[in-house]
Amino acid sequence: MLVTHVATSVGLLGAISAFLVLAITGIATSDAVVTMAVYPSMEIITWIVIIPLLLAALAIGIIQSLATQWGLIRHWWVVAKLMVTTFAGGVLLLQLEGISRLADAPDLENPELFHVRLSTVVHASAGLIVLLIPLALSIYKPRRLTPYGKRKQEQRRLEAGPGPVPSSRDSLLP
Repeated sequence: MLVTHVATSVGLLGAISAFLVLAITGIATSDAVVTMAVYPSMEIITWIVIIPLLLAALAIGIIQSLATQWGLIRHWWVVAKLMVTTFAGGVLLLQLEGISRLADAPDLENPELFHVRLSTVVHASAGLIVLLIPLALSIYKPRRLTPYGKRKQEQRRLEAGPGPVPSSRDSLLP
């Protein structure tokens, strides 16, 4: 499960990187043939690669957190990963109309579309940066517990009864 989660998450970063390269190419090129090919390609990458990888990474991450000692709402870093990934997905959903509009546009030189074209670059860049946050959290795993996690930890201590004080490593067990 961990390997699949890492693979989908890293694949998502790669797909967004490819999307960003195409978005930059769409704005930077003066070749009309290239421009007309870029935006339909971006739409295909979005629907066939980015959205499935985002949904898979999110679903696998939730399942994995529920099946491990980390829990879904015990540690702030897990909650933050969930929130950031969900936020990025929400922003992507808001961008789908613009991406489809560019893919179907007969005249990309229309000044109205410049803002949509620029938006694809800005949002892909920001999305790439934002999705590095869950990556960093996964690597460093800050140990701060949520209020729920603190209650569960205290409950385990009480159930364990008198004896040696559990180590911080023991507090991570379910």
